[in-house]
Amino acid sequence: MEDFSRFIPKVQFEQIPIKNLVSNQEYQRNLSEMHIRRMAENFDLFQINPVKVSRRDGINYVFNGQHTIESIVSVSGSRDTPVWCMIYDELDYMQEADIFANQQKYVRPLLPYEIFMANIEAGNDEQLIIKSLVESYGLVITSSKMPGGICAVATLVYIFRRHGFHVLDRTLRLCVGTWEGDDNSLTANMLKGITRLVVAFGDNMKDDIFKDKVGIYSSRDIGRTAKERKAGSIGYAEAMLIAYNKKMKSALKWSKLYMSEANHTEESEYSDYSEDDTDDSSDN
Repeated sequence: MEDFSRFIPKVQFEQIPIKNLVSNQEYQRNLSEMHIRRMAENFDLFQINPVKVSRRDGINYVFNGQHTIESIVSVSGSRDTPVWCMIYDELDYMQEADIFANQQKYVRPLLPYEIFMANIEAGNDEQLIIKSLVESYGLVITSSKMPGGICAVATLVYIFRRHGFHVLDRTLRLCVGTWEGDDNSLTANMLKGITRLVVAFGDNMKDDIFKDKVGIYSSRDIGRTAKERKAGSIGYAEAMLIAYNKKMKSALKWSKLYMSEANHTEESEYSDYSEDDTDDSSDN
């Protein structure tokens, strides 16, 4: 019979009270209180993975899962709470550090589109609402850039969570009404730039004027002007505000945009999606 033992980790599983686990090794990263808080606020028993433990000299050293155990303590209120542990008995300190350093080396993270579509399959309300809203404008959520397709999935989720349904609705309405689904108009920076204007000016910014005056310029033109001003979505917001205010007797006040910028919250605080939004449009 063929021997497959070299493909199977030599481990055992035990439930160990958290108070009997140690995670103060030098190779460990510092605990993130924000990460622990987010995990606790969204605690889901089905998302709890076994904690990886190296048992050396009778001490249980955690080398994967320190944020997990601290979030469980936060929810349960007790370090007596047991957790399932995957225990290695034959590791030394240097092996632990090496495993810790390289544990994510060959792990492919889920893309925002993959996370979003998995939530659709799970029937989760947030993603179903966003998908329905996007499709009501004749658009689709896609994994790659295409006319009428939005691949800036993390941005849609961010706007919905940070500002709500109606702001996302108006953002899409302005975008589609102005550039009719051009793929360069559906980028993360463009959508967030429009959102900044919607939040800053509210009803003082008129949709019909926005479409007429900003729509004179192509989405590529807006992107070029944005690059000359500031990086990210604030540059796009400034470029669109310049176009909107051109030859206007009652121009929208720039101070309101910057007041909104001062209150701007980082996307990472609102989204479990990860996306590079620095500049996702092309000038070629």
